Amino acid sequence: MRRGFWFVAGAGAGVYAMNRVRRFSEGFTAAGLRDRAQAIRLGARMVREEVAQASADREVELRERLGLAPAPARRELAGPHDRPQLTQQRTTDERGSN
Repeated sequence: MRRGFWFVAGAGAGVYAMNRVRRFSEGFTAAGLRDRAQAIRLGARMVREEVAQASADREVELRERLGLAPAPARRELAGPHDRPQLTQQRTTDERGSN
């Protein structure tokens, strides 16, 4: 009974160690490093947005408490995803007739 228990425990530890080593090595491949970089960028963007939202909420709260006028609406700058898509379509007038 004791030998069977230790055999199973050793086999389980070996499988666990092999999985950990495989995951660790996959983290240092090109795809793994790219995934880590994207995760860091996503995390930084989420933190930045949370801080900006908390700052805006706190500003509103302080303005209400102090009886100040509401802050003027801020115009957001357009990011790269907000740009209108350019089309390559030409009309017959632009092509000219030959």
